[in-house]
Amino acid sequence: QEKLDMSTYPVENIRNFSIIAHVDHGKSTLADRLLEITGTISKTDRNKQVLDKLQVERERGITVKAQSASLFYNHEGINYLLNLIDTPGHVDFSYEVSRSLSACQGVILVVDANEGIQAQTVANFYLAFEAQLSIIPVINKIDLKNADPERVEKQIEKLFDIPTDECIRISAKQGTNVEKVLQKVIEKIPPPQCSTADPLKALVFDSTFDHYRGVVANVALFGGEIAKGHKIVSAHTKKRYEVNEVGILTPDEQPIHKLYAGQVGYLIAGMKEVAEAQIGDTLFLYKQPVEPLPGFKSAKPMVFAGMYPIDQTEYNNLKSALERLTLNDSSVTVHRDSSLALGAGWRLGFLGLLHMEVFNQRLEQEYNMSVILTAPTVPYKAVLSSAKLIKEYGKDQITIINPAQFPDKLSVSEYLEPTVLGTIVTPHEYIGKIITLCQDRRAVQKDMLYIDENRVMLKYLFPLNEIVVDFYDALKSLSSGYASFDYEDAGYQSADLIKMDILLNGNPVEELATIIHSDKAHAAGKLLCERLKETIPRQLFEIAIQAAIGKKIIARETLKAYRKNVVAKCYGGDITRRMKLLKRQAEGKRLMRKIGNVEVPRDAFIRVLKRETDK
Repeated sequence: QEKLDMSTYPVENIRNFSIIAHVDHGKSTLADRLLEITGTISKTDRNKQVLDKLQVERERGITVKAQSASLFYNHEGINYLLNLIDTPGHVDFSYEVSRSLSACQGVILVVDANEGIQAQTVANFYLAFEAQLSIIPVINKIDLKNADPERVEKQIEKLFDIPTDECIRISAKQGTNVEKVLQKVIEKIPPPQCSTADPLKALVFDSTFDHYRGVVANVALFGGEIAKGHKIVSAHTKKRYEVNEVGILTPDEQPIHKLYAGQVGYLIAGMKEVAEAQIGDTLFLYKQPVEPLPGFKSAKPMVFAGMYPIDQTEYNNLKSALERLTLNDSSVTVHRDSSLALGAGWRLGFLGLLHMEVFNQRLEQEYNMSVILTAPTVPYKAVLSSAKLIKEYGKDQITIINPAQFPDKLSVSEYLEPTVLGTIVTPHEYIGKIITLCQDRRAVQKDMLYIDENRVMLKYLFPLNEIVVDFYDALKSLSSGYASFDYEDAGYQSADLIKMDILLNGNPVEELATIIHSDKAHAAGKLLCERLKETIPRQLFEIAIQAAIGKKIIARETLKAYRKNVVAKCYGGDITRRMKLLKRQAEGKRLMRKIGNVEVPRDAFIRVLKRETDK
């Protein structure tokens, strides 16, 4: 097969754009049609979400990774090169979206004609708006019988100030009007501002690990040209590499001779180590250093969970699997951690719960690793007041990820918890239920806006630990699935936090300690004690399972002892005989309880610490 000559596409004939939208509004389907129209993939009925390549994406029907593809399109006699990036829609993957936008000059904003504007549409619009990209609004799914494109156009005009005549109505599934989108892309989106005469400057916006070829880096060229055999240097690690292969993605990799400024492609340069291809890194030619590109602000993990191998002998295999997967999903932060009950492991930071589940599923599917994930927690902070502790830590504010590091109340002036600004878009008939739900979660209402006569946008300030586990599910079930939710970081606020210990016969169990808001302590303590009662095996003596805050016990469950029937040999006779035997047994049990200690089996810990999926 003849290698393509990319020099026939000068900068002014290149358009880089990405498709952004809320979950399930048809981004990947629109991408399929665009690929078909430009002849990048052949037209068959099997083209369903071609760009969702991961098994996880296929099973769940969602996009997790942003995928890029190069399309060739002839418009009015000129050949254009269009670089398309398909992005995920869930709030947990908004980091992928913001990264993709850095390689683009414009976006297609897809809105479902049936659903209208939803929370993630708003969030993604502002991401693109702040990056000063040109925005092409597209109303999708007009073939549905409940579609109401006029209403959606009005919403777009009201919320985003985009005139209604700019909206293109399409049906990505049937292919209606999709050609028009391509023409609009060529007219409205500017070409990249760069030239091949400049020195090489390439931004690494994504990377994957290949077992045979090492790291494959996806790059956007902001100047110069790159070909096989060039010597390049990474601005981040200062290491030198020789380029082995460059190519473009037409969704599949296609090697070419040379990549030029303004184009998007991939390169393989024998990077063996996972840490070498930092996302956001700038590559330049050896001896021709350039000012590195600004890169990306690193993602801020919202949810932390402990991850431990089921068997400690698997530790090293899990370590290499984690390194390779975090290369591909750079928004996960990894810290070494060890727990008395579960051995050595890591504390991973994720952008949200779905992100955590998908990461876990990818570990299982792509690397055959099954792991123990502990219940998700959020990072708290403490402002220290005791001079001794300030000296020890070297600063007056510490971040607490593990309950074992929770400082005593006497040495702290205040505890801080992370908060998020949540946006909820819902049909107006569910407002009452949703406001009640938010108040139960200690949220403060900030704003309420009617988008049109039957859609409302609510803004709330939430404590992060209240929404991290099951808020999204609760919201969906209250509103029959119509409400959508999106959040962004809003800093820390002071909170009344306490550390809750679990005692077994008066001895604290360190692994089960949790940090919790004082209002919620009683309910959580009771739940934990009940769950422990079911999982700890019974002993020959009674076990008291207690939840305590400091010295105060707030919940208790008693695990009864196994006991032999000592009065079985008495037939009739005086009651004092029975009492004597029972009393002697009780004495023995009391003695045993003094000297016996409770060993909590490992699987009991796993069952209690693991995420509850059934409730």
